[in-house]
Amino acid sequence: MAIRRAAALLATGAAMTLLLTACGDDEDSDADGGATTEGDAEGATGSGSLTVGGADFTEMTIMEEIYKVLLEDAGYDVSIQQAANREIYAEALIGGDIDVVPEYAATFAEYLNVQANGPDAPQESPVATTDAAETVEAMRPLAEEEGLVVLEPADAASQNGFAVSAEFAAENGVSTLSDLAALGEPLVFAAVEECPDRPFCQPGLEEVYGLEFSEILPLGFSSPQTKQAVAEGDADLGLVGTTDGTLEGLGLVLLEDDQNLQLADNLVPVLNEETAQDQAVADALNQLSDVLTTEDLALLNAQVDAERRQAEEVARTYLEEKGLS
Repeated sequence: MAIRRAAALLATGAAMTLLLTACGDDEDSDADGGATTEGDAEGATGSGSLTVGGADFTEMTIMEEIYKVLLEDAGYDVSIQQAANREIYAEALIGGDIDVVPEYAATFAEYLNVQANGPDAPQESPVATTDAAETVEAMRPLAEEEGLVVLEPADAASQNGFAVSAEFAAENGVSTLSDLAALGEPLVFAAVEECPDRPFCQPGLEEVYGLEFSEILPLGFSSPQTKQAVAEGDADLGLVGTTDGTLEGLGLVLLEDDQNLQLADNLVPVLNEETAQDQAVADALNQLSDVLTTEDLALLNAQVDAERRQAEEVARTYLEEKGLS
């Protein structure tokens, strides 16, 4: 699971108020859109008001806007509320103050595991696996205990990723972490300071792939410093996000986690129980599960972070291109 979210999962969570973000557009939503493709104007079955919630960083803002458009097209009046951490928005979701959030399957599964079984549960009896369907199925009983319903996961997964320079990849013929390990050379690894203690960072890379490291540079998770170190050859490998849309532009290549070290942090909608009783909500959101890929999400992130486009515009354009709006 991504370092940033894993830390948030165990954080205590400061008391703060949910921040209401811009929630309307100038364009009228198509109340006849329903869960249909573009051009199919069969009547929508949804009605009433819904609130989409979640975290306040770029990727989540885009996902919240995507959910908003899908639900508006299904006939709902939709607003968005954001919070700084999971502890705040999860409580609001359970309490009914928000109706649906985009979540990361493995991270949220272990969050629920902690709530039900204590802080040591992820280590002693983990729920999340490297398979998205298995992870979602395993977390559903824990979600039900909190009055939550988990829908279908998308193919898109936001996980720890490991990047090399395009030049390094071409010269050494590597495209996977197994290829990298086969080189048999100790590596300089740009990562987070805690990497030597994180099971999905240095220990996992050593145990699962047999990689060796001569030095760990504590430059951060997918930070400009980490990416610059790899691009300039000061590090052989860098810890990045799989949905980081800036990698290609910096001359970096994401290596495939071909032995599935990382847990299945696929994007998945989580609803409160009352909202989930409206089948039209699930129908609208489940459209995305067969469409959204990791590559798509990286491109969407790049459009907001690198091209400085508005998340709302990026979300709507994406759904129109996919025939979902």
